[in-house]
Amino acid sequence: MTEDAPRRRPTLDEVAGLAGVSRSVASRALNNAPHVSRAKREAVERAVRQLGYVPDPTARALATRQTGAAALVVSGEDPSIFADPFYAQVIVGASAALEEADLHLMLCLAASDRGRKRVEELFRSRIADGVMLMALREGDPLARMAEGAAVPVVFGGRPVGPAPRWYVDVDNAGGAREAAEYLVSLGRTRVAALCGRLDTEAGRARYRGYRDAMLAAGLEPFPPQEGDFTERSGAAAMAALLAQHPDVDGVFAANDHMGVGALRTLRGAGRRVPEDVAVVGFDDLAAAQVSDPPLTTVHQPIQALGREMARMLAALVGGQAPTPLLLPTRLVVRASA
Repeated sequence: MTEDAPRRRPTLDEVAGLAGVSRSVASRALNNAPHVSRAKREAVERAVRQLGYVPDPTARALATRQTGAAALVVSGEDPSIFADPFYAQVIVGASAALEEADLHLMLCLAASDRGRKRVEELFRSRIADGVMLMALREGDPLARMAEGAAVPVVFGGRPVGPAPRWYVDVDNAGGAREAAEYLVSLGRTRVAALCGRLDTEAGRARYRGYRDAMLAAGLEPFPPQEGDFTERSGAAAMAALLAQHPDVDGVFAANDHMGVGALRTLRGAGRRVPEDVAVVGFDDLAAAQVSDPPLTTVHQPIQALGREMARMLAALVGGQAPTPLLLPTRLVVRASA
């Protein structure tokens, strides 16, 4: 007579699957961690009873260190940055994804030495289960801090330099290349670029895309006319461009804010858009739809950027191993080009 084989112990993944929740939510529910809804907690408890699940003591000890919170850190100087339509959309996307994972969203602005010290403490002390990090400039100390973080860090947009292990970005170079190719297809031969900050990877990548399209068309790229992604800087950059190159007939602006600023300067200078100068922006914010004229622009999926950052972070918190993600862009044609 043979003995029955020992019964395999149910796993936490099986509990999560039966309960219809993520692994990290099941783990927090079993350990009475915060930010788990009553309905999900009860679903996990039912699955545990049905499967006869017994938690592993070592895994339980690790899970109890989770806080149920994720932080979105923006490296910037202006506290009003979270009111920017771009970051507002990122927050909407991230918040929705974190809610699905039962993670609470914390917002942090590293705008000063004190702010950066608080973020460093966030990296080291597990105040949050993970961090989403955005708006880094070249040489930003937050990138160095993130390398030794005790929690997973997901970058929103690649920083200047080597790509980090986990990031979500959009195809900045590809979108800019499509914008410049479109301007050239309209018969424009004196196409300039109003660049964003060139100490950011987004600013550099968008200029590279513009330059590559111009060279492929056999046209001479203009030197970068740098701004800082604001409407004010777009207006100033357009004024400087007109002073240096009055025969310009096409403009690619690194974002919609700068594009709207360029439209204002062109109107003040008596230049007709698009008859005299065609203009294309980047982002597809609401401002592009209501500008005068409405702005042709490169659409990037901003809410999806926030959502995928949060999903990647939740996967890391739950013990999974996601890979970097590059989101596509597309051209939206309106009246300015």
